[in-house]
Amino acid sequence: MSGGSGVTASRFLRTTGQHATIETDAFTDGGYVLSIGGAEQSHVNLDRPEDIFYEYLRRIGHLVDLAAPPGGPISALHLGAGALTLARYVQATRPGSMQYAVELERELLDFVLRHLPLPQGTDLTTIIGDAREALGALDPGLRFDVVILDIFSGPEAPAHIATSGFYREARERLRPDGLLIVNVGDEAALTLVRSQVAAMRDAMADVGAVAEAGMFDGRYPGNIILAGTQGPWPEAWTAELTARGPHPARVLAGVDLDPFSG
Repeated sequence: MSGGSGVTASRFLRTTGQHATIETDAFTDGGYVLSIGGAEQSHVNLDRPEDIFYEYLRRIGHLVDLAAPPGGPISALHLGAGALTLARYVQATRPGSMQYAVELERELLDFVLRHLPLPQGTDLTTIIGDAREALGALDPGLRFDVVILDIFSGPEAPAHIATSGFYREARERLRPDGLLIVNVGDEAALTLVRSQVAAMRDAMADVGAVAEAGMFDGRYPGNIILAGTQGPWPEAWTAELTARGPHPARVLAGVDLDPFSG
């Protein structure tokens, strides 16, 4: 595929019984949109993989930027692959990184890799299976600088993943200064966000949350990114993430996050 070609590809996904499509983005050179069941799921820019279109993914990208000194390779585990937007971002901004991606839907991963090839030189190991099972089955010696969970798309989260037990298992896969990043898509009441803040606080030394500023008011559905650290939340990150946007951005940590715990 090439930007602006108008090519559309489709694939039936047996696990979910839905159709996945890849279409060119008429507004972005080199851009493609992955949709599942008619709903946009991911955006990829093959020409500039360091440019992330979706706001919540840009916020995750900023956390990855802060997780280690700029430009150097890292090790990353992606639980929930989608169109591998973040794996592409890591390779573009940190060449030589070692990455793993876990995806439940084999047909989806095959479909994405066939039509949206990864940047040259990408070191990515793909695993088909359940996120928690795959986490436990990894080589015992593997440790990661970042573990990114992007599975929760609404209040009905997988019960075996939305728990402090799962987050403790994820922490065991982190290097001593590694970062656990969780995207929580939720309805306006933020019930899932509250439960996940509590669960992550039970497993990690500290937790911060970043989102569009209005999300914390609980007026509309959207995404809040939770980041679990293995030491105190770095105060400098609050200002840095707020400044990086997308704007308006807000970061809560420490006592400011207490109202969202439980």
